[in-house]
Amino acid sequence: MRDDFDIIVIGGGNAAYCAALAARERGLRILMLERAPLDESGGNSRFTAGAFRIAYDGVDDLRRLMPDLTGAECAVSDFGVYSTDQFFDDMFRVTRFRTDGDLCERLVTKSYESALWLQSKGMRFQPIWGRQAYKIDGIFKFWGGLTVESWGGGPGLVDQHAAIAGKLGIVMRYGARAMSLIYDGHAVSGVRVKHDGAIHDISAKCVVLACGGFESNPEWRTRYLGPGWELAKVRGTRFNTGDGLRMAIDIGASTCGNWSGGHAVGWDYNAPEFGDLTVGDNFQKHSYPWGIMVNAEGKRFVDEGADFRNYTYARYGRVILNQPDQFAWQVFDKKIIPMLRDEYRIKRVTKVSAQTLEELAGKLEGVDPKGFLAEMARYNAAVRTDVKFDPNIKDGRCTRGLEIDKSNWANTIDEAPFEAYQVTCGLTFTFGGLRIVPGTGQVVDTDMTPIPGLYAAGELVGGLFYFNYPGGTGLTSGTVFGRTAGDGAANEAAARRL
Repeated sequence: MRDDFDIIVIGGGNAAYCAALAARERGLRILMLERAPLDESGGNSRFTAGAFRIAYDGVDDLRRLMPDLTGAECAVSDFGVYSTDQFFDDMFRVTRFRTDGDLCERLVTKSYESALWLQSKGMRFQPIWGRQAYKIDGIFKFWGGLTVESWGGGPGLVDQHAAIAGKLGIVMRYGARAMSLIYDGHAVSGVRVKHDGAIHDISAKCVVLACGGFESNPEWRTRYLGPGWELAKVRGTRFNTGDGLRMAIDIGASTCGNWSGGHAVGWDYNAPEFGDLTVGDNFQKHSYPWGIMVNAEGKRFVDEGADFRNYTYARYGRVILNQPDQFAWQVFDKKIIPMLRDEYRIKRVTKVSAQTLEELAGKLEGVDPKGFLAEMARYNAAVRTDVKFDPNIKDGRCTRGLEIDKSNWANTIDEAPFEAYQVTCGLTFTFGGLRIVPGTGQVVDTDMTPIPGLYAAGELVGGLFYFNYPGGTGLTSGTVFGRTAGDGAANEAAARRL
């Protein structure tokens, strides 16, 4: 087995592939180590819906990225503009101004360029008509700064990456778990790997860590996120147990970012412990802005319409986890049921239906029926029905006088049939990670000195996200910093060759 590689990339998702592609452009020999077997490969990237948040100046930018777009499709689509200023504003706002300025600047200013780079490699993109735009008066109006997704969603993204990497001669080994870094106190020069039941060392000039956070490690979740987090479901791969973080910390890497935070969403209550590739991202339940959520006491506990879904969904999972018995029910009526996203119509869903609110109250498992009916009466009476409902904008259709008012999209829930969906917390990825040099992706040690031979990208990079996350930024971050780390590692490896 040939083991003479210039660069080893640990991981098999979007960030890992981008690092490998960038390094391969320099003609270097690249090995990717994917802990998962082939049929579960791709990390969390395979479980995503494939959305990329990018800054763009209008439809011409999008047509460069998506040359398949026809004139007829553009004629019925209002893509709007999502400027770098808007992207910066979203990042600062949702992270409460804690995002690292240098990392954020690179993420935002390189977002469109990096997507174009992927497209030049053969990656296909398409508009997110189904989830990010509603058709009103014959026009699809996109909202929330999120317009583009990879062809085929997350599975399509990973499959396209694998095909591109294979054509370029990048070597992938599946079922290969990196155990530790080979480090002499000065530089990283390879990886100790467990593969096919044996442990052996593979040398390289540089190593790129791109193998996710620690969301699939219940002990670490409880240690860093806090008590109760061992009860959360994992939205994605079961293999992200913090291996990359542990290996780097073991040799003195510096950590940074929001180690007590993570991307957590409303997730079907009866979903399995880890993500299921036969269902993919469809255990999520993200139409809550149009309805309400109640806890075991029958009470609302959050402003469902505080903002567009893609600015609130990543933090509401934590809020649900903090409710009694760690669950909530999302409630809708006849007016909204036709608008529910596709994930509400899958076979494996925790759902009840009723013709009256009284009947529904008796079916909401774990919920106090009297408390629920009293809450519904208060909520319905508080809705500003004089304000027009519009799902494409923050419409200001709100409630008045409640303990927790709803800011937008407040609809009375009073027309049969009624439907409710039970959700709990689904953890996507963790926010804490390694400190890197933003321009090169090189990992920094606790003395704030770059570690020769070690680079990082993707979810295990700390400092970008705090408390919350703008939807679609994860894959963009993986692309931007994967490419950055691949370039940085290639520069160092090429210098060592000489």
